[in-house]
Amino acid sequence: MLSLLGSVLGFGTSFLPKVMDFFQDRQDKAHELKLISAQIDQQKALGEIKLQHLHVEADIRESEALLKHDKAMMKSASTWMVTYAASVRPSIGYLLFLEFFILTYLLAFDMITLDLYQAIWSEPMQATFTTVVSFYYGSRSFNRRGHT
Repeated sequence: MLSLLGSVLGFGTSFLPKVMDFFQDRQDKAHELKLISAQIDQQKALGEIKLQHLHVEADIRESEALLKHDKAMMKSASTWMVTYAASVRPSIGYLLFLEFFILTYLLAFDMITLDLYQAIWSEPMQATFTTVVSFYYGSRSFNRRGHT
């Protein structure tokens, strides 16, 4: 009986390394698939970053080309046209502030109703005014901070 049991165990254990190799190979292949998947995800992320970088570079080149074109146009333009072009943005800012001031004055002295004030000085108008003020005062503060 012992010899029969020994034969069975000997025969059965001869397959044990093959079974262990099979499971180890399966784990190795699963691990390789996970690594490949992680590498693909990393390549996708790098590709997106490169694409964003290319878009930023294209925007920079476009801005530089527009500024170069504007300089070339202003060299051949009359003094009046150069002055007018330089005054457009500040004029818009002044007109927006003047609108706010006049509306507030009219409301303060009951020349218009609160409903009319809110209809004219609506949320989109407030956002526009805030953007203009932030552009003039915010960007200049950041530019000065960067140069010091």
